[in-house]
Amino acid sequence: MTFEIGDKVIYPNHGLGIVERIEEKTILGTTCGFYHLRIVANDTTVLVPLANVDGVGLRRAINDDEVERLFGLLGDGKIDNHQNWKGRFKDNSDKMRSGSIYEVADVLKSLTFLSKSKSLSFREKRMLDRARFLVVSEISEVMRESAAAIEGRVDRALERCLTVKASRAAAAPARAKVVKAAPRATANNSRRTARAS
Repeated sequence: MTFEIGDKVIYPNHGLGIVERIEEKTILGTTCGFYHLRIVANDTTVLVPLANVDGVGLRRAINDDEVERLFGLLGDGKIDNHQNWKGRFKDNSDKMRSGSIYEVADVLKSLTFLSKSKSLSFREKRMLDRARFLVVSEISEVMRESAAAIEGRVDRALERCLTVKASRAAAAPARAKVVKAAPRATANNSRRTARAS
């Protein structure tokens, strides 16, 4: 994937950056091209080798259609729920490094859900804050709306997600009773049929 000067790109775990320059540098006798990115959140400059763009997960910001898909994902009620802290932290760390906004949204949902039932560890709290920042800042940039307005929409989507998950969890035991009752009813019908004949 190639970018031009002025392109808005997402640098995994850092957020939105703008390509300010593309130049060649010679380091230890090897000449290669670099993108100079200015990270919007903290106004720092990052150099990304052109040859390593895919390796670091540099990508374009999502478009308007993808924003709606992202809000749908945030509110769908599907939440990964690992019980094991180690496994959960590893999976979430991998998702954060992937560069995919949809993976980051998954982390945001699962850690938000978890934080409602127990205190998060310091590292998970930081990860939750980071996931929230990355989702809000990218949508804010794409929609050209303030971060505060986008935070409100993200919060509403997350509330919807938790409500949908809770209603599915409440409906699950009722469905299980129906499934268990059905075979018993069939057995009773078979006995009645046998008696009748």
